[in-house]
Amino acid sequence: MNILHIDIETYSSVDIQKSGLYKYVQSGDFEILLFAYAYDDNPVRIIDCAQGEKIPAEVIRDLNNLEVTKMAYNAAFEYYSLSKFYETGLAQWRCAMVHALYCGFPASLAAAGDALGLKQDRKKMGAGKALIRYFCIPCAATKANGGRTRNHPRHSMEKWELFKSYCRQDVVTEREIYRILSAYPVPDTEWHNWILDQLINMDGTSVDMELVDGALAVSEKSREALSEKARNLTGLDNPNSVAQLKDWIRQISGLEVESLNKATVAEILADIPEEDRTARVLKIRSELGKTSVKKYAAMKTCVCTDGKIRGLLQFYGANRTGRFAGRLVQIQNLPKNYLHTLDTARDLVKKQNGEALQMIYGNVPDTLSQLIRTAFVPEKGSHFAAADFSAIEARVISWLAGEQWRLDVFNNHLKIYESSASAMFGVPIETISKGGENYELRAKGKVAELALGYGGGSGALISMGALNMGLNEEELPDIVRRWRGSNRRIYDLWYRVERAAQEAVEYGAITSLDKGVVISRDRNFLFIRLPSGRSLFYNQPQIRPGAWNGSKEIWFMGLHQTNKKLGWISTWGGKLVENIVQAIARDLLCNAINNLMAAGYRIKFHIHDEVILEIPDTDTEKNLGDAVKRMCALPEWANGLPLNADGYDHASYYKKD
Repeated sequence: MNILHIDIETYSSVDIQKSGLYKYVQSGDFEILLFAYAYDDNPVRIIDCAQGEKIPAEVIRDLNNLEVTKMAYNAAFEYYSLSKFYETGLAQWRCAMVHALYCGFPASLAAAGDALGLKQDRKKMGAGKALIRYFCIPCAATKANGGRTRNHPRHSMEKWELFKSYCRQDVVTEREIYRILSAYPVPDTEWHNWILDQLINMDGTSVDMELVDGALAVSEKSREALSEKARNLTGLDNPNSVAQLKDWIRQISGLEVESLNKATVAEILADIPEEDRTARVLKIRSELGKTSVKKYAAMKTCVCTDGKIRGLLQFYGANRTGRFAGRLVQIQNLPKNYLHTLDTARDLVKKQNGEALQMIYGNVPDTLSQLIRTAFVPEKGSHFAAADFSAIEARVISWLAGEQWRLDVFNNHLKIYESSASAMFGVPIETISKGGENYELRAKGKVAELALGYGGGSGALISMGALNMGLNEEELPDIVRRWRGSNRRIYDLWYRVERAAQEAVEYGAITSLDKGVVISRDRNFLFIRLPSGRSLFYNQPQIRPGAWNGSKEIWFMGLHQTNKKLGWISTWGGKLVENIVQAIARDLLCNAINNLMAAGYRIKFHIHDEVILEIPDTDTEKNLGDAVKRMCALPEWANGLPLNADGYDHASYYKKD
């Protein structure tokens, strides 16, 4: 018996959706209600723990048996829950959800089952959400239920028996997904990366709760003051109401406003004087709309009793590339900080001195927003060091395409924006330095580097803020032409990848590209094997007629990035190159994490291409320089890739340096 498939149902008074797995399990009233399991292909058994049944002794022994692999869907939940009561080794676990994500399927058990076309008797039961609400979370005390705050099996045995069937069926579904996907095994290196991810999540990071509480108090006072100011200016009962405010703007200014989103408000403000009443009201609305301060509330909700937040990262959260995603506080989109007096601002927030914040910084919501990063702090007696890869995607695509002049730039530690402008416009790079006669070309080089690496045109430049940099729309096509002309090998890479992918989909061709990238397909997937050895999956690939006469387009079934729903998605060479480059950057981050943790560094969390390390003040051997050297130590498959990283050391809180 090699695989023990497990699914459990549990109770806790903590809201797992808002507070996360770790605070949920650490709750004093957490308990396991049902334990469903099956060895290999044997029948599924259900243990009714809530009614006194005991998990068999041999199963408990096998929870910590090196020869038995424990398998669950979202295994982080089963592992952490069971480890509260039983001995079990993390390295012995495997996660069927990670396997589904690796192969390009949705994260949820039901959605993955649907995408794989499971037969009805193998699918997840649809009644689960209602049953979980009934048995697994507290209920409201009412006269009808006798004032109880929790439902036990005895309160509805009919529902309880259905709940047991639901738990049993989850094992059936998970096992069937594992059976189907076992033809496409997850590389051992990825399971090792998953284990490291669990260790980082379980360790957690400390939070400055004095700052969090102060920020929430200051924010509430600021919102009250701004709302009152808006009411006085508009005469509206609720100036936060979009409908009321749109009608007020029409009456006052004669403007017909379809939306009050950030972009529309910015357009209106650009066309009217600052002292205009409409402008003043819309500026207040913009301040009130600082949703990022809600992250303080999220921190307060999910912090554990020891002052740490756990579970900030989701392994394989972006299943097109395998990049990590943020959870709970959503650390992947933290606002940047530009304040030069962070210590002063933090101190005022802790003292809840909103008046001083207003006097010194003006915009209180924006100040609070900039301080969010600084709520993450090291443990007492330690400090933070943070390091991130420099221009990682630009370096990877240069290496992948073999664009030598760019590799020379990175190997000689030159500046890519200036170098790109020099190559685009044929002027000496020294004339593009600050104060030089061609310094204005730097903006063109910068926006081109940010926008054009994956086949974008003028629209991509505009999306990246070209017009806000002072560039005219008429000159954008020339920037596109010049960038492509000076990066011919990257330009060629888009079309080589597209041609190889089309030939794989249409004819089953296998194409080996540079750096170990291989594009192929079978009857189910289009594959792109990466230099690291893992693969990107594109489900049910098809060739369809394109928009241009005689052109072809690649379509596949995948998760839409906007609504996270499964549907048909088109792709092409530039987009596939973007997937490859971002996936390689992710693999380099995982390599850095492995190197750092092997050397004894404690990684608190990581964001995009940045790692945040907690170093004891007494450990003089661990420092930024050593960490950067280990981050940039290349794996064998990345030979010649010009990595570089930089950051800061001896910090008493996290910041964007």
